[in-house]
Amino acid sequence: MAALKDLGVKLQARDRELFDTVAGWHSSILDRTLPGLSTAASWSRIWIGGAALLAVFGGKKGRVTAAEGMAAVGITSFLTNVVLKGLVHRTRPTDEVPEVRSLVQPESSSFPSGHSASAAAFSGVVGRAYPALWLPVNGLAATVAFSRVYTGVHYPGDVLVGWTLGRSVAFGVNHVAQHFGFAPEQVD
Repeated sequence: MAALKDLGVKLQARDRELFDTVAGWHSSILDRTLPGLSTAASWSRIWIGGAALLAVFGGKKGRVTAAEGMAAVGITSFLTNVVLKGLVHRTRPTDEVPEVRSLVQPESSSFPSGHSASAAAFSGVVGRAYPALWLPVNGLAATVAFSRVYTGVHYPGDVLVGWTLGRSVAFGVNHVAQHFGFAPEQVD
């Protein structure tokens, strides 16, 4: 048990070091764009918008992908924001980032990142259904995830665990959809 506790202390120390490294970066382009992107991803607005575009312009496959993506986001959001944040009460970073890019600290637990989890869930579904969109949708999702550290509201470990959870849920939702014949890749 002591070895596990020591590992946890070491991981948290490394997480804080990585946060401080990112907090020390300066990029006028990122300072101008990432706070807005991070805010736009709140309440999964970016992913809801993406699902709406797929549903309207993507035919039957787009509607199925949108439904699967929103199911993955919904399950992920529940697991992240209700279950895990309710169990793990990690305080948010207190080290300051430059004011131009800092966001107001949410009152919820820092662990795990809900923004990162939802981004990974939606991009996991869409990237699998539309290989040509894999790079842009995952690039956007990864940028949202990074923005949570860059703007000072999450530690990198929060983002990593959120991302892993979102991807796992996307995989699980797709597996269930395939079993019942409703996966995007099964629809023409």
